[in-house]
Amino acid sequence: MTNNWKQKAYQRREEALAANKPIRILGIETSCDETSAAVVENGTIILSNIISSQIESHKRFGGVVPEVASRHHVENITVIIEQALREADCTFDDIDAIAVTYGPGLVGALLVGVAAAKAISFARGIPLIGVHHIAGHIYANRFVKELEFPLVALVVSGGHTELVYMKEHGTYEIIGQTRDDAVGEAYDKVARSLGLPYPGGPHIDRLAHEGVPSIPLPRAWLEGTYDFSFSGLKSAVLNTLHNAAQRGETIEPQTLAASFQDSVVEVLVDKSFNLIRERPVKQLLLAGGVAANRGLRSALAERAEREGVELIIPPLSLCTDNAAMIAGVGYIEYKKGKLADMSLNGIPGLPLQ
Repeated sequence: MTNNWKQKAYQRREEALAANKPIRILGIETSCDETSAAVVENGTIILSNIISSQIESHKRFGGVVPEVASRHHVENITVIIEQALREADCTFDDIDAIAVTYGPGLVGALLVGVAAAKAISFARGIPLIGVHHIAGHIYANRFVKELEFPLVALVVSGGHTELVYMKEHGTYEIIGQTRDDAVGEAYDKVARSLGLPYPGGPHIDRLAHEGVPSIPLPRAWLEGTYDFSFSGLKSAVLNTLHNAAQRGETIEPQTLAASFQDSVVEVLVDKSFNLIRERPVKQLLLAGGVAANRGLRSALAERAEREGVELIIPPLSLCTDNAAMIAGVGYIEYKKGKLADMSLNGIPGLPLQ
């Protein structure tokens, strides 16, 4: 029976490509706390992109609770997929392939999306494609402008901080990565120390624009590498707050937020452009949830203009987790013939390379 499904899926792909018609990919994303489905045409045209956020559910816990996230995905996945098809004015007969995030992420959350994608694929003989979540964030930039290679992508999110070099579509070389906390994780921990609600990143960014970075905080340069480290900076912020409290002093949250963000942004921007000077590229991409940070966007844009580098930043709607970006990568894999089978499974620690 599995062989019949494979034959039907591959035959469907061959017929679609031979017909030289627009290719429509159904994307499914459930790696963390957003349930999302989207329909994307030819990798760049978003016909629908439905996102159901769980922020309100997790806010009372101060972070994402994996079991709660998984249950919400189970409750929402069918409705979200149906809504995405309806908004795109499609049925499953119009879908050429299903692309689903299979890692990295929360294993229970991943399994919901993978199971849904496999069930639809098997029942209807639709080709199945497994997509890496971070590749999705990188390809969110392709909805803004066609990618030109070689390029460098600065990936900044709650779980990842990486500099990725790409020579062509679908190839990823990690040049630098965090050795401890991801930048988004550091933002959330600093926000928590200031008594700010979850998710803390947007609140730190807002306060940073209201303050002056006058508190000296460390920069972890890790000389000789393109790696990052934010645990020392996080500890320095906590020590600053504790020392001030012991002295009976009050630190303005705006001042601390501005100083923290200044330290983070300086390291991210400098390392990105140091790599670009070492490896000449045609584009610099910003990717991941922290790509929504106004301070980082502004600093990168200013440096890129000064050094004559083309910078691409996705719109805010495509910075956070969404299925359109997964469908975008799915189109690239579909054209290459990289299809998955029913052994596809959720892999929480899936490496990008």
